[in-house]
Amino acid sequence: MFGYNETEDEYMADEYDMDDLEDEMNAEFDARDIDASDSEVEDFEQLNKAADTSAAQARNGKDIQGIPWDRLSVTRKDYRKTRLEQYKNYENVPHSGEEAGKHCTDTEKGSSFYTFRSNSRSVRSTILHFQLRNLVWATSKHDVYLLSNYSISHWSSLTGSRNEILNVKGHVAPSEKHPESLLEGFTETQVSTLAVKERLLVAGGFQGELICKVSLEALNGHLDRPGVSFCSRTTYTENAITNAVDIYRNSSGALHFMASNNDCGVRDFDMERYQLVQLFRYLWPVNHSSLSPDGKLVAVVGDDPNGLLVDSSNGQTIGTLKGHLDYSFASAWHPNGVTFATGNQDKTCRIWDTRKTSESVAVLRGNLGAIRSIRFTSDGRYIAMAEPADFVHVYDTTAGYKKEQEIDFFGEISGISFSPDTESLFIGVWDRTYGSLLEYGRTRDFSYLDSLL
Repeated sequence: MFGYNETEDEYMADEYDMDDLEDEMNAEFDARDIDASDSEVEDFEQLNKAADTSAAQARNGKDIQGIPWDRLSVTRKDYRKTRLEQYKNYENVPHSGEEAGKHCTDTEKGSSFYTFRSNSRSVRSTILHFQLRNLVWATSKHDVYLLSNYSISHWSSLTGSRNEILNVKGHVAPSEKHPESLLEGFTETQVSTLAVKERLLVAGGFQGELICKVSLEALNGHLDRPGVSFCSRTTYTENAITNAVDIYRNSSGALHFMASNNDCGVRDFDMERYQLVQLFRYLWPVNHSSLSPDGKLVAVVGDDPNGLLVDSSNGQTIGTLKGHLDYSFASAWHPNGVTFATGNQDKTCRIWDTRKTSESVAVLRGNLGAIRSIRFTSDGRYIAMAEPADFVHVYDTTAGYKKEQEIDFFGEISGISFSPDTESLFIGVWDRTYGSLLEYGRTRDFSYLDSLL
């Protein structure tokens, strides 16, 4: 991953903010300062709740993001055209997007696998590094965890309420004592990546920080246990950012997580014993790694056009994934354990088969930029891939990835997440004016009920 500096924030803000759409509304809707008081935040949330969009309102013609196109000097169609023409995809390898686009799978757009449910403007997920977009996680069809500045919050779409789970602005230290835990903790952690699964929350930081919060209770799926369970710093090297975290259970049922780091390492932590159990090193910074459902293989991608398929027991390479033309930042496994996907800055997502890694099964192309986040549904029926901004694509895996739903909006994407039961798809949108959480529901065919009426 590209080393972090202040120009990255400027790059993202200059290229992607929508403030030019409606400058006169910024004073009313612009995001509050990171140190805003509780009362200011509450006022802000109440103000934005009035601007939320429901499915019924969308059916009646309201823009899903609440953008008042009739009051603007540009139409939605014209603004979309401008965005497509002027958006600058970040590339480490020049012209990789143009070259990769020449060999993509033909898809049929227009499907509606997931239907718009709501857009919540009072929930804003933020992005601290423009290349890392795994900051939204759904633990049920109503429960979502996301990063908002220094706060990691739980959002209930059922009650429309938000609760802070962890604030890393001040000093955070573990409330439990474990031999390998960093008892002094951290201060003002900049969260680069996030994962929430199996009642475990892991936040990774810019300086190699790992902060773990475990819940002993499964009450509504919430992380309700007070305090932080475990803190660790993966490395003290200068280029130490934690790029991704993957939570899983091993073959014996023990809870683990895998952390991908810019120091070229992939680390496996056992959360039953609260300790590091494996460290694999590669020749380039690792931007993402994901474990196969059977726990035997790991897809590893990073600052190299080629990805790796490695043995989870020793980190040794089993296959090299050749085809991408730039650096990769996303990977995900189909539940069948045979198919997996990788996302790259060449604007493509490649589908692979573990039985033949010499070439990809399909090449799916984005519109604007890099594929920075990928998710499969738990039943394996659909795969979603997110670009840096404006577009999330959903494909039917049973149709050979040739049937596509294109979800079209405006704003940076902080993360995407299917609910474990596949019924919901959540999309975090970062924008100073129209930042929000989009919710889509799985489209079901209930036509068979017509015969009963």
